[in-house]
Amino acid sequence: MDGPGESNAKQLAAKGMQRLPFDKLELLQKRGFLDEAFCAELITMIDAKRRPSTLADFDGDMYFRTSETCDLPLDDPRTQRLDALLNELSGIDPAHGEPLQGQRYAVGQEFKAHCDYFNPGGQDWDKYCSVAGQRTWTFMIYLNEPEAGGATRFKVVKKSFQPETGKLVCWNNRRPDQTVNPNTIHHGMKVRKGTKYVITKWYREKPWG
Repeated sequence: MDGPGESNAKQLAAKGMQRLPFDKLELLQKRGFLDEAFCAELITMIDAKRRPSTLADFDGDMYFRTSETCDLPLDDPRTQRLDALLNELSGIDPAHGEPLQGQRYAVGQEFKAHCDYFNPGGQDWDKYCSVAGQRTWTFMIYLNEPEAGGATRFKVVKKSFQPETGKLVCWNNRRPDQTVNPNTIHHGMKVRKGTKYVITKWYREKPWG
């Protein structure tokens, strides 16, 4: 039985998500999760509050993650609406969710190949995981379609997702035995023309502190 910080592919498929045919990770998508008008509202929110994105376990590569990030205001009705939609779809206890984040990628910006979980024993493990534990699931929504580039590529399974307004992609950051799954490594590839906006929601093993 799944814990309160977990979802599973069978449950998500029952709610209309499509599981991709890969044994190495649980990876699903749902087109049209958000309508175009709501996506436009969220883009406006991101543009109003964006700041340079940061990294855990920074290794000195100044160009590893070059996007901008926005922490969506918790008291905004639009944030609350989106949180409710994701919590209902995932079936995960809302207490285990991190605050929603938006990301903005201008031309040439990217997030090089990485995993969303925190490296056990890494330099920032205690800082990020001492209270809420490891990340379990990632839910990511494309808010628009840049004119060129900006795909998300899962390297191990050689699957790329092109940005598509309102499309949701989600994956389990862990294996069935609860160890982290390195097969989830993915690359937010460079935008070649236009601007890309996404929303990301992460869930944790324990309630968010």
